Amino acid sequence: MKKVRVGIVGCGGIANQKHLPSLKANEDLNEVVAFCDIIEERAVKAAAQYGTHDARVYTDYHELVNDPDVDVVHVCTPNVAHCPITVAAFEAGKHVMCEKPMAHCSEDARIMIEAWKKSEKKFTVGYQNRFRDDTQTLHASCAAGELGEVYFAKAHALRRRAVPTWGVFPNKALQGGGPLIDIGTHALDITLWMMDNYEPVSVSGQVFYKLGRQADGPDGNVFGPWDPETFEVEDSAFGMVKMKNGAAIYLESSWALNVLKSMEASTTLCGTKAGAEIHHGGSYPKDELIYNTVEHNQLMEKTISPAGVVDFFEGGASAEGVREQKQWMEAILYDKEPLVKPEQAFVVTQILEAIYKSAETGKEVFFD
Repeated sequence: MKKVRVGIVGCGGIANQKHLPSLKANEDLNEVVAFCDIIEERAVKAAAQYGTHDARVYTDYHELVNDPDVDVVHVCTPNVAHCPITVAAFEAGKHVMCEKPMAHCSEDARIMIEAWKKSEKKFTVGYQNRFRDDTQTLHASCAAGELGEVYFAKAHALRRRAVPTWGVFPNKALQGGGPLIDIGTHALDITLWMMDNYEPVSVSGQVFYKLGRQADGPDGNVFGPWDPETFEVEDSAFGMVKMKNGAAIYLESSWALNVLKSMEASTTLCGTKAGAEIHHGGSYPKDELIYNTVEHNQLMEKTISPAGVVDFFEGGASAEGVREQKQWMEAILYDKEPLVKPEQAFVVTQILEAIYKSAETGKEVFFD
């Protein structure tokens, strides 16, 4: 059977913790034939571990995207580089999987969408949390109308003290922001997907630069200390999103916040027939999916507790990462729609940018 030939641009953490192990787990569907990183040693190491025997190594992404043996490009770079690499790949006639978020700003995301439409190739964004057991189950419930009209939701991405201290995470120029754009993006994505609602009309937001720049802020951090003097991004951010149909979403995100309960890529849904909550990560070693209903004049709770997972900090492929790559490879091989559609990811980027803008201006941001 023909295999999809993959090229990786960016051979750092997310490539080695998510993309490459998950592609390896689907080696019946793909082979990784090219690797690119501005630090050549990282590309060489990744190629030796995950590549074909004749895998090419590049330090210039233009060379990789124009490699005739590459069918699909995976963009695993800092956020600000997503747009130029993705556009170059589409112009070279490649399919593209871009790591989340689609871009660090809406204008870049819009350019990526335009390039994708011109290319007639496939495009997806790395929101792997849609592939978890709990999210798949809850989405099926929502699609079946079991919750009724979901008119209020909360998107949860709260860490008590889990600031990533490596790579470019604290660098605003390269990432575009902190926890909001890093983990808030996952919580917002699954919440919008559950609601099947991608029509925001306005956003209000507040962003805080407190614990990240506080002298004792790093105390107790899971990933070790950081330098408060050079910490550029927010440590927490919050937003209220109003939708065209009157629904509302409250988004909460933090890398460092004095809270007892932490969770990420989690959601709370309130519908006219029932409600549901997903608790994932942080304080919850095992994923929880809890439905709340009224039956026979009694308040009821129904709980499903699938096996818990940790998001790519222990090495190796996770179940959702493997499923994500399987669905993506099959979409290319058999001309199917990817589960995560670029138009959906674009709305996520628009909302995140609006929260930052609202916090900066002190005003509600309205969409055209």
